[in-house]
This record gives sequence, C-alpha cells and structure tokens, in this order.
Amino acid sequence: METVGTLSADPGFLTFARFAVVAFFAIVFLQSGLNKVVDSEGNMAYLQESFSQAPTLQGMMGSMFWALTALELAAGVFCGLGLVTFSFVSGGFLARWGIRFATLALLALIFGQRMAKDYGGAAVVAAYFAVALLGNIVFALGR
Repeated sequence: METVGTLSADPGFLTFARFAVVAFFAIVFLQSGLNKVVDSEGNMAYLQESFSQAPTLQGMMGSMFWALTALELAAGVFCGLGLVTFSFVSGGFLARWGIRFATLALLALIFGQRMAKDYGGAAVVAAYFAVALLGNIVFALGR
C-alpha cells in the first residue's frame, strides 16, 4: 500500500487509475488536436462565431487557436506515448507530462468558454478538469 498522510491506495489500483486517465486524455486530445489541424478553417469559423460575444479576444483568435491546438496535441501525444511505453505504470515522464499538458489545455478551454459567455460549455469542461485533477493526484501518489 502507498500512503500519503492518512490516504492509502493499492499499487494495482494506482496503475489502473493512471492507465484510465492517460488513455482518456490520449483519445480526447489526439482527436481534438488532429481535428483542428485537418479542419482548421471550419474550426476557426466556429470559434469566430462563438467568440462574437467577446470582442476583446477577436484580434487574438488565430494565435489562441494555434496555441490551444499545440497544447492539445502535446497532451494527446504525450499521453499516447505514455500508453505505448507503459509510462503510466511507474508514473513516468511521458504520461505525467501528458496529464500536465491536458490540465493546461483544459484551463485554456475553460478560459475561452467563460470569455465567450458559454457557461454550459464551461460546465462540461469543468468535468474534464476534474478528471485531470484526479489524474494529477494518482500520479503524485506512489512514486
């Protein structure tokens, strides 16, 4: 058993929890990042419409779009590599950084949705953010 304060967890549980979170974000962010690369025009048009309520961000749409795409691709690639190298078992470099990039990408997404006054969309991202926080916790346990 791994123990942190009064919290203890079975190593097998930690390994499975790490696998599940890393697999989840590999799927989410590889799909989302690749979709933004393949259909950048369609995604930019959607974002322009979404951010019509946030005129202060209109001039930064292109740079924000590509920064978010880079974060999503980094999260997806690091999580994907963490899966194929079994980095999640030992709490290793690739999977751990994949979760960190996923957390940063989700913060960027929730910022954008709040600025666009898309409160329903921000609530959905908050659920993904909760998964990211749990992922960070299970990687912090049992090094």
